[in-house]
Amino acid sequence: MTDQPDLRHGESRSVDHSSSVVVDLREYKQSKDPLPVTFHRRELDAILWIYGRMVGDGEWRDYAIDHLKDKAVFSVFKRSGEMPLFRIEKNPKLAAKQGAYSVINVNGMILKRGHELNQVLKVFDKALKLVDK
Repeated sequence: MTDQPDLRHGESRSVDHSSSVVVDLREYKQSKDPLPVTFHRRELDAILWIYGRMVGDGEWRDYAIDHLKDKAVFSVFKRSGEMPLFRIEKNPKLAAKQGAYSVINVNGMILKRGHELNQVLKVFDKALKLVDK
């Protein structure tokens, strides 16, 4: 659509070639803002399975998901107005080093870090206790 009036039959519009610019598609894609880091479906399934178990135990009540430029964060809350009890982070820049996944507590201490999410989420598994009779 243009702001110019419609042409009558047989008329032609002059084209101004001075404003035409050819853009390399690869350069254009690289110059655009990068897409945020996200959790994939299987990653969210694993996280939400743990979340559901902890909600059932009454330990967690709310969560938030943040997709940032450099990492994805799943935050877990006891109450919605508080600081998150735990943050499950996916940082692809660390994938070749310590691992892309980490679990961080409310104090900012990394409880577990690794290359596979299921192994990192084992930090939430309950330890068996010996019961005396």
